[in-house]
Formats: sequence, C-alpha cells, structure tokens
Amino acid sequence: MKYNLPKINAILIAISLVVVVIGFALMVGEPSGATEYNPDIFSFRRITIGPMIALFGFLAMIVAILYKPRKK
Repeated sequence: MKYNLPKINAILIAISLVVVVIGFALMVGEPSGATEYNPDIFSFRRITIGPMIALFGFLAMIVAILYKPRKK
C-alpha cells in the first residue's frame, strides 16, 4: 500500500498529535461546582501553558503536513 505522504511526514504528524494531547492534558483538572469554588480553574498552567502547547502542536501539525523533503 502506497501513501501520499512520506514517512517523515507521518512521524512529524504523530509527534504533533502527541504535543496537542499533552496541551489538552495540561488543561484538565478539578471543576468548580455550584456548591464549592475551586480557584485552581484559573491557574497559570490551565489558562496559559496548556493552550499555548496545544496551539503549538496544531501549528506543528500544519507544518508536518506541508513539509516537503528534499530530493537527493
């Protein structure tokens, strides 16, 4: 079976997907309920670091798809 993307593109896409998953995992945490307030929902990790890493992963995914290896 022949794929349209070279092997290096598939590897870069897989790495980008892992980075996106890590970004979303950093945004996960305990929610704030109706009866109790959890100030951790506004932590630096959940509102800044996680989304930035996920965005970087999505941008890397675009680069991985458009990357064209040099011919020898």
